[in-house]
Amino acid sequence: MVEKHYRSLVKAVSWRFTGSVDTIIISLFVTHNFKWALSIGGVELFTKIFLYYVHERVWHKIPFGRVEEPRDKPTFQI
Repeated sequence: MVEKHYRSLVKAVSWRFTGSVDTIIISLFVTHNFKWALSIGGVELFTKIFLYYVHERVWHKIPFGRVEEPRDKPTFQI
């Protein structure tokens, strides 16, 4: 199975949206300032999308933990 680059990008964006909401909530608790919380969440949204995408593509090239599936499934004879 081959993964396309756009799949990694979509996964990165969807994960970062979830992560950014978490960061905004934590930042709000720490700073008690909604403007600062949104600013922190907004900045890290873009930096971490890029970092996740690069991380995903690097891991895609690493064979660690991957097993080749047999191309032809054997037929069992009774």
